Amino acid sequence: MRIRIGFTLVAALFTVASTTSAQTFPVEDPVLQRIWEEGTENSQTYSLAQALLDSIGPRLSGSPAHKAANQWAVQMYQSWGIEARNEQYGTWMNWERGITHIDLLEPRVRTLEGMLLAWSAGTRGKVKAGVVILPDVADSAAFQAWLPEARNKFVLVSYPEPSCRPNDNWEEYATAASFERMQAERDTARREWRARIERTGYNQRSLPGVLEEAGVSGILTTSWPGGWGVHRVFSASTEEGPSLGLSCEDYGLVYRLAKHDQGPVLEVEAHARFHGEEPIFNTIAEIRGTEKPDEYVVFSAHFDSWDGGSGATDNGTGSVIMMEAMRILKAVYPNPKRTIIAGLWGAEEQGLIGSRAFVADHPEVVDGLQVLLNQDNGTGRIVRASGGGLTRSGEYLGRWLSAIPTEISRHIDLTVPGTPSGGGSDHASFACTGGPAMGLGSLNWSYFPYTWHTQRDTFDKIVLDDLKNNATLYAMLAYLAAEEDELMPRDQRVLPVSQRTGEQMTWPECRTPMRSWGEYRRR
Repeated sequence: MRIRIGFTLVAALFTVASTTSAQTFPVEDPVLQRIWEEGTENSQTYSLAQALLDSIGPRLSGSPAHKAANQWAVQMYQSWGIEARNEQYGTWMNWERGITHIDLLEPRVRTLEGMLLAWSAGTRGKVKAGVVILPDVADSAAFQAWLPEARNKFVLVSYPEPSCRPNDNWEEYATAASFERMQAERDTARREWRARIERTGYNQRSLPGVLEEAGVSGILTTSWPGGWGVHRVFSASTEEGPSLGLSCEDYGLVYRLAKHDQGPVLEVEAHARFHGEEPIFNTIAEIRGTEKPDEYVVFSAHFDSWDGGSGATDNGTGSVIMMEAMRILKAVYPNPKRTIIAGLWGAEEQGLIGSRAFVADHPEVVDGLQVLLNQDNGTGRIVRASGGGLTRSGEYLGRWLSAIPTEISRHIDLTVPGTPSGGGSDHASFACTGGPAMGLGSLNWSYFPYTWHTQRDTFDKIVLDDLKNNATLYAMLAYLAAEEDELMPRDQRVLPVSQRTGEQMTWPECRTPMRSWGEYRRR
């Protein structure tokens, strides 16, 4: 069932005009009005986002910047009079990025766009070397015979894109036949490259280690998300030697030079420091309930990020929204009926590790959970809400959204019952226990081709008006959820029986084990 919560429904209810602004309230509630005023007129989203994204920067799991962000968040909460703590849930590799310079020296001079991959070793100074392409061998024996040729060379291990133009550019300007040929060429290149790697006897994760044992100068990769001027920067598969990610354009340049025997030579200087495994934390803030302190409304967002950019839309925006919502509530609703918690989780990018650890360590929160509201998908205003797979969630979510000002609620589609995990972010950690946990979806703002896990995920990509909207919405939902008479029922949607196994199906996120650092590196 799909329910539209928007202008049509709200217009049928009576409205209350505020004396201070032009928003439209479906119900007369002075707390909602004060939340609106605090969230729109005294917003701190800009200052929070600027400090987090520009000054602290990206928050790779276990890095010094992640720890600095934990400490900064606790200080901010405490400055607002909110109790907060950093709660250790395990250990992770403390890796610190330094500079990366990648220059093409021959057959012409050009500074290349790229950077060291996370958790990769640096170069220990400048390294100058030629470039070779992973060979197209007949079998693993032929690959072993080739390996000595890779010694003291940079090795290209990704397939080259035939075009770094986005598909929408092709669709607008190319003939249909030209576009089809390019797509066919791309599909063929991807398929043939996968087969090339398989014939070495290794896979994409094990191959770098073999190359490093053979004494290569470094490994060159690329991961293009399909947008102009962006590349994804993930983690290296090994810590023994430098692995570098190049932009789509520059990887293609170096590949073509090597393919046509035009003698590419690179000079690379990449710094990184390993500090060993150290404690890693979730940041937890809490406004204690007055009437039902053992029942909980939980804000949820992951604090960690990849470190190619600044971790802005993934997930600095979600983190700032939760912090701002807590600030608003402390200012206008300091004595909630139920306890309100904000969890800024670590290691979401490595498998929801921080939120899963919190669920394991705090069964009392899961048992007393009224609702968990998660944000992890970009910077746009909220336009989707799901019932989290709970068959009776529509009664509660529909009632809460119907009390929200139309300027916010008219944009939101509510799907009931929805799915428990809804895409694999941190609310899945709670939903997999049967708890009422939902992720609210925002406008895309070209999230996947341009900012998701790319070097362009920076402060300038956030949309402050939408952040204000979302923080105000979350504060209002938390207030309404905290004031409910009863806890939301946990009647779950039942998945069908698998035709393959004959067993009850489960959501994929609920089957993924929680990993330690060593297990993450070996996966």
